[in-house]
Amino acid sequence: MDYYSGSFAIQYLQLLYAELAKDTDPTQAEEYKNRARQYALDFVHYFDPEGRAITFGRSLTYRWAMVAFWGAVAFADVELPAPLSWGVVKGIWLRNLRWWTTQQDIFQPNGMLSIGFSYPNTYLAENYNSPGSPYWCMLAFAPLAKPASHPFWSSKEEPHPFADQRIARPLPHPRHIVVRSGGHSFLLSSGQSCHYALKNTQAKYGKFAYSAAFAYSVSTGSYTLEQFVPESSLAMSDDGGEIWKMRRAHNGDTEIESHDGVPVLVSSMKPWHDVDVLTYLVPPAEDTPNWHLRVHRIRTGRDIQTAEGAWAVYGMRESDGRNLTELNESISEGGKADSTSAFAASRTGAVGIAELAQEERTGSILLSDANSNLVEARTVLPTIHKDLKAGSSTWFVTAVYALPASVEGWKDQWKAGWEKKPTLPTWLQSKVSGRWD
Repeated sequence: MDYYSGSFAIQYLQLLYAELAKDTDPTQAEEYKNRARQYALDFVHYFDPEGRAITFGRSLTYRWAMVAFWGAVAFADVELPAPLSWGVVKGIWLRNLRWWTTQQDIFQPNGMLSIGFSYPNTYLAENYNSPGSPYWCMLAFAPLAKPASHPFWSSKEEPHPFADQRIARPLPHPRHIVVRSGGHSFLLSSGQSCHYALKNTQAKYGKFAYSAAFAYSVSTGSYTLEQFVPESSLAMSDDGGEIWKMRRAHNGDTEIESHDGVPVLVSSMKPWHDVDVLTYLVPPAEDTPNWHLRVHRIRTGRDIQTAEGAWAVYGMRESDGRNLTELNESISEGGKADSTSAFAASRTGAVGIAELAQEERTGSILLSDANSNLVEARTVLPTIHKDLKAGSSTWFVTAVYALPASVEGWKDQWKAGWEKKPTLPTWLQSKVSGRWD
């Protein structure tokens, strides 16, 4: 489940068929409409109340084609189940288009769209992209084929139906858990993959989490951590930190479990034949709404270095455009790190990462390579590090913090939120303590 399944191809083209063949093939047309009704109830969670789409998957240079599904719903006259009224559909569509109007660097000097996302960037491009590829964005404009009297146009725009709700919804088929918590819309992910060796597939499908507020980052090269950029990933190296391995995509068992009424995403990966990693992804708890947990058991037959990153934030000072320096709490800008955590704040919000079980897992503020992030050309990444010895079995309890700048008053809230670390659920405490495996 990515934007190909909804907006770029599958659901979209089924809805175009449903409208164009409604008289010649009414049975299939209705089947496609029913599929869209089911899909919409999940897909709505991939968009946040501010209009941003969760950055996930490939071909994001198609930009606002990410909302094309909602336009196709209008084109095919599909009335969706509650709470997805025509006003809600119109709102999702329009807010995304408005967000794109704020991205001033998407055009080339000649006025054409560039290959990239929020700015020209071929690191994220696919091998099938060409100068014309960004114009798949035109898929979004299917509602222009409908008259002004259509309810899509005549209905009053309505806000996102889940803007003020706490959501942790499991999606079993794509093995996602979609989350709305603490003013942040994101998803936890495991189990997705592409059927061929996609460029930067570890970034597009293999991360633990994907956000609407903090776009994902891709690798810019194959040498040193600054180029690999382990954003929302656990990276491992067995050669002293030159080459790093991250979860490429689904290469192990994956399932969604339920513990105390909370969905938990469980997955495994095997970066080398003698190294295996078991991971539990846990959505935020009510009392720590801006934290999610990534709990890893790493068993290794070789000496390895590990590095795990939070989300990336804009990496420059607003005053002069230079690199972020030490955290200045009075203006909520800069970074800090200690023996178990790392934190950074800038104009895009506040993010951090902390180890809750190990006595030491050294924090750092990684200066990511330029143009690695989809939205911000220069970013920093709070990261924590630990070396593991051959023959060891180690539990990491990683807590990841995120407070988007779109949350009103975020500068007055981040410190209290960051200082209140989440607690490990009892069922996971038993595993980490070794009482059962």
